[in-house]
Amino acid sequence: MLFRGVSFKLDAGALIHVAGANGSGKTSLLRIVCGLSVADGGEVRWRSELIRTLREAYWREIVYLGHAHALKDDLSPIENLHVACLLAGRPATGDAARDALAAFGLAACAHLPVHSLSQGQKRRSALARLALSTRVPLWILDEPFSALDADAVRHVDQLIFDHITSGGGVIFTTHQEASITARVTQRIDLDALANVAEAVC
Repeated sequence: MLFRGVSFKLDAGALIHVAGANGSGKTSLLRIVCGLSVADGGEVRWRSELIRTLREAYWREIVYLGHAHALKDDLSPIENLHVACLLAGRPATGDAARDALAAFGLAACAHLPVHSLSQGQKRRSALARLALSTRVPLWILDEPFSALDADAVRHVDQLIFDHITSGGGVIFTTHQEASITARVTQRIDLDALANVAEAVC
C-alpha cells in the first residue's frame, strides 16, 4: 500500500504540489493521473468524464514530463522537440523550437546528438517542450527541477507561473524549493497519507 484516501480537484489556474519522501508514491500518483497506470481503487476524471473512456482525447490535453528525459539519443534536441510536438498533435515551427531551446541556453547544442549532452542539457531539452505547450490545459511534471542550474530553475518557475496565470493547471513533484506563486495552491503530502493508512490497517 503506497497511499489511501487521495482526493483532490484541480481548477483552472491552480497548482498542486505532490510531496513525500522517495518511495512514497509521487511518481505512481502522477502516472495514475496521466492514465499510464491504474489504481487499485478510485477514479480519475477530466471535465467530469472518466479518463479511461476519454483516452486519446484526454492525452491531447495534457503534457507529462517524467523522471526519464524521453529523448532519442541519436536525435538532436531540436529534432526531439519536433518529434514530441508532432506526436502530441501540436507541430512546432522551426523558429518556435529554436527559441524554446535558446531560452534554456541550448542554442549552441540544438543540433548535436543528445547522447553527447550532459544530464542538465538533456533535462533542459526535455523541458523546452513546455514553452511550446502553452495552450495545453494540464501540465504534469515529475521532478522538473532536477539536474538544473539556478538560471534554468528560474526559467521553469516562470513557465509554470505563466501557464497558471493564463488559466492552465499544473501538478508537480519536487524535492527542491521553487518560488512559484499561484492563485490557488494545494499540497498533497503522501507521507502523511501513508501514516494514516498504516494506522487504519
